[in-house]
Amino acid sequence: MLKCRTVWKKLAPLARASSTLCRQNVRRAGLNNGKMPSCVPAGHMSTGPAGGGRENQMYFLLVGVTCVGGGVYAYRTIKGDHQRYQDRIDEISSRPHKQATEEPAIPIQSEPPAVAEPEPQAALSPEEPSPPAPDVEILAPIETTEPPPADEPMVEASAEEAAEPSAAPVVEEEPSPPSEPSPAELTEPPPAPVAESEPTAAAESLAAEPTEPQPEVVAESGDSLPASLQFPSHTPYLLIGGGTASFAAARSIRARDPGAKVLIVTDEPVPPYMRPPLSKELWFSDDPSVTETLRFKQWNGKERSIYFQPPSFYISAEELDGAENGGVAVLTSKTVVHMDVRGNKIKLDDNTEISYDKCLIATGGVPRSLQVIERAGEEVMKRTTLFRKVEDFKSLDKVSRNIKSITIIGGGFLGSELACALGRRSTECDLEVIQMFPEKGNMGKVLPEYLSNWTTEKVKKEGVKVISEALVKSVVCKDEKLEIQLKDGRLVKTDHIVAAVGLEPNVDLAKSAGLEVDSDFGGFRVNAELQARSNIWVAGDAACFYDIRLGRRRVEHHDHAVVSGRLAGENMTGANKPYWHQSMFWSDLGPDVGYEAIGIVDSSLPTVGVFAKATSKDTPKAATEKSGTGIRSESETEDTAVSPVASPTPAPPAVLQKDEYGKGVIFYLRDKVVVGIILWNVFNRMPVARKIIKDGEQHVDLNEVAKLFNIHDD
Repeated sequence: MLKCRTVWKKLAPLARASSTLCRQNVRRAGLNNGKMPSCVPAGHMSTGPAGGGRENQMYFLLVGVTCVGGGVYAYRTIKGDHQRYQDRIDEISSRPHKQATEEPAIPIQSEPPAVAEPEPQAALSPEEPSPPAPDVEILAPIETTEPPPADEPMVEASAEEAAEPSAAPVVEEEPSPPSEPSPAELTEPPPAPVAESEPTAAAESLAAEPTEPQPEVVAESGDSLPASLQFPSHTPYLLIGGGTASFAAARSIRARDPGAKVLIVTDEPVPPYMRPPLSKELWFSDDPSVTETLRFKQWNGKERSIYFQPPSFYISAEELDGAENGGVAVLTSKTVVHMDVRGNKIKLDDNTEISYDKCLIATGGVPRSLQVIERAGEEVMKRTTLFRKVEDFKSLDKVSRNIKSITIIGGGFLGSELACALGRRSTECDLEVIQMFPEKGNMGKVLPEYLSNWTTEKVKKEGVKVISEALVKSVVCKDEKLEIQLKDGRLVKTDHIVAAVGLEPNVDLAKSAGLEVDSDFGGFRVNAELQARSNIWVAGDAACFYDIRLGRRRVEHHDHAVVSGRLAGENMTGANKPYWHQSMFWSDLGPDVGYEAIGIVDSSLPTVGVFAKATSKDTPKAATEKSGTGIRSESETEDTAVSPVASPTPAPPAVLQKDEYGKGVIFYLRDKVVVGIILWNVFNRMPVARKIIKDGEQHVDLNEVAKLFNIHDD
């Protein structure tokens, strides 16, 4: 093409000169024949010999010769380039054959013949001199440039670059077998017997040693499976986190999609379990092996396990792909370290990647610590428990049996429950139990002041030494004792510390996933449908959701994990439901005093309390005996909240003592509307409270509203 351009530059002046001469002849002809019309010279110029005919013929001849010469040259140039290109292809394609004969051990014998097929190049048109698609792998360096000129250095360089990709198929062939692991795995063990026998064996091993790895990593013969075959490479439903929210979502997904395949990934070594008994009923068990069996007696005397389902409920992870009827599999002791939202996949801490169609993030939270404890050094940290998991319960149970003094920092739900539980034990094993918190009374951030003070006295009666308005200044380890220095000068000596000062939502995946974290409440920011992205949902403690009735919230309670997990599971299967069913929470200070709450319960809000005299039926123990379950939220049905009916019994005149709060209802108001309710020793009436909050109406007389809870009935 360069030579053609050079020839055209040489011929162009001649053509322009001929054209100029032709125009001059036309002007002369017009002057010599002035009487003729102005259009006649144009006719002479094109048809007659008059007015410079020979020059016109020479002009057309030169133009014709130029076009023909240019076309011939272009044809020969393109044909020559194509021939040189074919020669280069033949040379390149012959080199992999030579390497294959010299190194027969390399398993790429079948690749070069498929790549080096020059015949299709004959169909290339002059406008498309680039190589065809089948030669992409070997000719990639050539494809990125225009057809090079026929000089030898470029040919040599291209051949060297093309010789290197001949080893590339070896790298690309290695990941290909794991892309279809299921057929190879299913050919060895029979599918049905494995699903039946392995989980049964897992149930026994899990009951005895809950910290052992799950049996799905062991083949039927007992040999460990390769790491690449332990996990499915893809799952339709991926649930990150092994807590209550994940299990509720899995159950909801399977209910709406019976053939669904659900994979739960948890960093704990055990399958999903309920956390409330860790700070309540497990501490009141008479079984010395309770830390191993993790079975407890409810207040009604019935026994159950903290696990939602036995190991036989789950299928092994490697069987999930081939399960005809779907199922739920759990990967234990695995942490998700990276989340690729665009690629719809996650990376585990062992670099395993798993893709998904829909994903739920239910990572929960991590217990907060105090900065003064973190700065105190390793010895103090060794003598401090951040209570959250099964391992924390086992560790604290062992510690409390071998020391003389234990101090609980925190006056909220967890701190008060642990204080009462350990206070009961203090009478048995001569254990000093101390509880300190910055508020004036127990649960001071939730309960109105008068009820918080009453609760504090109740905790003291359980054998707990309560230190209120306590701000920790420093903690040091001296003479095998921990010395806690308070800001007001008080000094407390103890053997062990339990920090129960709240949770931090686990949002470690927010950065890699590009998900928003709420600056006010913490947690992943989601909409009313609990969506963070079109195919990503968040539930449980880690979700900062939009409550269409109460606004943006983040809740850290068992029942919220159940409600939000169930809603997320429904929406993952296409329900598109907003958060409407208000979750509740409860706390028991032993078997005699307990309360249930719903909505926004904040002691900084105005409150109205209506109380009555309690009877023997108004205790957590009696409530569980009536409902048949220790997890009271499980007995709820939304149907009973449709139309509450007030008790026909009129409210008796107030005859309570000043500090006697046997049972009652506390209403929390915002703009004169009830946004939260606590039922104090009033049980199995939560649907009524839910209906009141859902209506969102102003009430002139809350004493009349309290009649809906039948607190005046004997």
